Amino acid sequence: MKILAIETSCDETAAAVVEDGRQLLSNVVATQIEIHRRFGGVFPEVASRQHVLAIDPVVRQALAQAGVASPRALDAVAVTQGPGLAGSLLVGVNAAKGLAFTAGLPLLGVNHLEGHIYSNWLRTGAGFGDSARAAAEDIFPTLVLIVSGGHTEILCMTGHGRYERMGGTLDDAAGEAFDKVARLLELGYPGGPAIEQAAAQGDAQRFALPRALRHDAAHRFDFSFSGLKTAVLNLTRRLAAEDGAAGHAVAAAANDIAASFQAAVADVLVEKLALAAQAADARQVCICGGVSANSALRLAAQARFDELGIPLMIPPLFLCTDNAAMIGAAAYFGAQAGRARGDGLALDVIPSLSLE
Repeated sequence: MKILAIETSCDETAAAVVEDGRQLLSNVVATQIEIHRRFGGVFPEVASRQHVLAIDPVVRQALAQAGVASPRALDAVAVTQGPGLAGSLLVGVNAAKGLAFTAGLPLLGVNHLEGHIYSNWLRTGAGFGDSARAAAEDIFPTLVLIVSGGHTEILCMTGHGRYERMGGTLDDAAGEAFDKVARLLELGYPGGPAIEQAAAQGDAQRFALPRALRHDAAHRFDFSFSGLKTAVLNLTRRLAAEDGAAGHAVAAAANDIAASFQAAVADVLVEKLALAAQAADARQVCICGGVSANSALRLAAQARFDELGIPLMIPPLFLCTDNAAMIGAAAYFGAQAGRARGDGLALDVIPSLSLE
């Protein structure tokens, strides 16, 4: 089953062809990072206009890369239905509708978060990274940590498409905290890569930053990053005050602050995930979403789950951030389980779509 998938939930225009939910045949992403960098974040109206410009060439490139001569050679078209920015989602959904209608193909709506989950089920071959990379197996319960700019939550996956929420953030998502701290330290946008680059040159032991809810029984599997963000803000203010008129203390300490912040986030994510995995008697653990590209998190998680003897799956870096390959994988497994969303041209966007 070959599926052409389209993803336009935020600021990446992406298309991919996926076979049988696991084999990646093509993967094309047109990024808007440089366009939004001047705003320090995604400007929704600009994002949707860029999607309009990029969607056709991106889809054509994905089909050509997969060796698909015509959309009629496909079995279905899949598209992100939500959650995301309404204007951005509309561009992808309308493009998918047009393709599905003209080629006479089924149209499958996909939850963006479920797409991130199924990025762990994709195998990559020649031209797409390490072909020997381990991928998630159909063994349950599987514990999933979705960690991105808008979401941080732990789900127990009891079967394909069946999720039980165990915990999540009570305030900021981890990726949101990365962006805000990067802005405080004037490290640039996007915050995740900027923090990681600065942290590589810093001392994570220099500043003792909080690990919220570590011993809170009522929120055993929940996260809170607003206090950590505030602690960094107070730290920068204290350093600036101590520095007086010179004004160089914060810049001089930026790498150490970034390293200390990054370590605090990775520590609490891994600790809570390990507790949840043991409580759920998980047979494998998957981490996904944009923040799963962070090297400190990947290393800390691998070490912890090696200790516990539980297989850990994290997608290769190019599948951590928004892409269409994950949407194709999720669409396949959803269709196999009889859970395909939408009904042809009646499919509509749902900006606040949840997994529940």
